[in-house]
Amino acid sequence: MKEEKKEKVFLVGFVHPGEFIEDTQDHLDELGLLAQTAGGTVKNSLIQERRRPDAAYFISKGNAGKIALEVAGQGIETVIFDDDLSPAQIRNLEKILSSKVLDRSTLILDIFARRAKTREAMTQVELAQLKHLLPRLTRRWTHLSRQVGGIGTRGVGETQLEIDRRIIKRRIARLSKDLDRIERGRQERRKSRDASFKVAIIGYTNAGKTSIFNAFTEARAFVQDRLFATLDSVVRRCILSGENEILLIDTVGFIRKLPVHLVASFRSTLEETVVSDLLINAVDLSNPRYEEHIAVTDTVRMDLGILNKPCITVFNKIDLVDRSVIERARKFRPRSLFVSALKSRNLDEIEKEIVHFMNLDKEEIDLRVKPGREDFIAFMYRSGDVLRKEYVDCYISVRFRGTREKIKQVYRTAETEEALV
Repeated sequence: MKEEKKEKVFLVGFVHPGEFIEDTQDHLDELGLLAQTAGGTVKNSLIQERRRPDAAYFISKGNAGKIALEVAGQGIETVIFDDDLSPAQIRNLEKILSSKVLDRSTLILDIFARRAKTREAMTQVELAQLKHLLPRLTRRWTHLSRQVGGIGTRGVGETQLEIDRRIIKRRIARLSKDLDRIERGRQERRKSRDASFKVAIIGYTNAGKTSIFNAFTEARAFVQDRLFATLDSVVRRCILSGENEILLIDTVGFIRKLPVHLVASFRSTLEETVVSDLLINAVDLSNPRYEEHIAVTDTVRMDLGILNKPCITVFNKIDLVDRSVIERARKFRPRSLFVSALKSRNLDEIEKEIVHFMNLDKEEIDLRVKPGREDFIAFMYRSGDVLRKEYVDCYISVRFRGTREKIKQVYRTAETEEALV
């Protein structure tokens, strides 16, 4: 198989008011990882310090000229900014740099497009890309913005650019409908899992979420040390402590400045975290910016309305750090767990904590079930623990223990099927 040619890339960061240049450099390092994930090779970088971005070039025209010399001298094909640029800024920069200019959102969308494998992920990514592209058509397709000529087109006419916009809007509408259909199917699958205790693994991208998921489920989901290795939510059943069945959910990773259209398109996938009973926030302890990663994850949780949902913070990759790093993190987030999914260290601590939360949420109820309704009793066995089953003259006395959500499900099913005396 022919190896893909790597593009030479130049990175640009901007020190915003209230930020330190060290922070911008760390963010630029992350942008470099994103560029490598997209198939690029970082040749050099520049950090701009000024009070506000330039309206025409985002950076100063002088620095744009310096980058132009680097681009010409090193044969650099792509210049990537760590901030979002306006269509006018990109157009102006491409003229002065004589190279392709991308912003952070476009780069992330490109990575997601490369990673998408399932129909749902590909639909979500294409929808986000088109919404991102629509206001930028004036820059990308200026060679098409001429009047359409020929028989039947004289008069008011219509520019090719307007036709292109209309085509993209129709495609967006079609993809939105497709995504709605996919989401309805997902909701139907969720109904069959309503009674199960659901645990979702969330966190910053490349924190080792899928490695933790595989350690418990042996699902062998795709794992690689790169950003956004997983796009689709994966759900598997697993048994903890020999008797506690849960549904474990692996989710797409979060990242700083995730494009708004991407968040909107992937909301149906992220809904798996909303319906879960417990969250595991996986954190890469070997990354020196793990505190910022936790803050990003908390922001996404707040956006999804799940900031108050029970959550276990799990610091992963302890095999890559020394004891002092662990102790500092322990002070930063007390009651956290410290594991190495790759080395299978301390994973039993996660299992104990999950079981602890399951038992915290459990209650017991007594039910009088109609004679002959063994199907409903079997449903209760699947949903929780049947502690007692006694046959009385005109009913079956059942003592059931389960989570509050499971108990609600039992009552809803009993009412629907008229199973109780």
